[in-house]
Amino acid sequence: MTAETTDTDETKLSLYRKCFQIRRFEEEAARAYAQGKIGGFLHLYIGQEAIAVGAQEALQKEDYAITTYRDHGLALARGMTARAAMAELFGKVTGCSKGLGGSMHFFDVEHNMLGGYGIIGGHLPLAAGTAYASKYREEKRVTIAFFGEGSCSIGDFHEAMSLSALWKLPIVFVCENNEYSMGTPMVRTMSVEDVSQKAIGYGMDRDRFFCESPMQVRDRLKVAIDRARETSAPTLVEIRTYRFRGHSMSDPGKYRSSDELEERKRKDPVTKLRIDLESAGKLSELERLEKEVEEEIQDAIKFADESPEPGPELLEATTYKGAFAR
Repeated sequence: MTAETTDTDETKLSLYRKCFQIRRFEEEAARAYAQGKIGGFLHLYIGQEAIAVGAQEALQKEDYAITTYRDHGLALARGMTARAAMAELFGKVTGCSKGLGGSMHFFDVEHNMLGGYGIIGGHLPLAAGTAYASKYREEKRVTIAFFGEGSCSIGDFHEAMSLSALWKLPIVFVCENNEYSMGTPMVRTMSVEDVSQKAIGYGMDRDRFFCESPMQVRDRLKVAIDRARETSAPTLVEIRTYRFRGHSMSDPGKYRSSDELEERKRKDPVTKLRIDLESAGKLSELERLEKEVEEEIQDAIKFADESPEPGPELLEATTYKGAFAR
């Protein structure tokens, strides 16, 4: 039986709420960026929400999560408040990284969200190191590391895979294959479309599927996460997904057709889950939780607007060291 046939409507509503929260957060972040309230880069997670939400359902609280610069969705799924996330985007001291990290560097010790990293593939050896520390300390913690298919040809990816397999580390590598490495389609960047095949060269377990729902992601990733926890064996999982916006806010995404985009929107896991719940007679519950999320996101924007920027006492201590610091 599939996860969709065994999960209760209450469980589906809970998962939908988390997906909808991420989507509305990202939509309002895009609006704030256009208004000049957010500087630097902004990489949105719209279209990929089911992966972060499903993964979180398979993880335990003490597990570590590390991801790319497209990090808002995972941070919210892990439990970061919308207030702390939005304030960070606004560069305010009340943000998760005290306004010093911005969009690409979300960090949350309480929820073991270890970043947001701006260098493509550069965080994967760090994730392997985190998993090594857990094994060395004889902890039952699993590290999950997310990355895009554009990282798969980078040396750091292969180094992390090689060491994780050699040392049998409790780590799950998740390739969020959104089909465009920045603006370049897979056919121009990969000789083999199946990313998960790269695990074979390292003697590592693998899995590959197209993202259809957060329940599906939860169940498929749980197999790999449990394997890492119980046997300290790494796994490479490729999840095919699709982002509905450009690579970042500066990318209009003109390298794909409007027909392609509309076709993929019809397969959107968040929309499909809502339709399923509405068909099950849960319209009133959907409207209630969507109203709650809307209020939460508007509150986060107000909070971020009204929060102070980092002062000299914080900027000096985190910028200068030694003779330059008091």
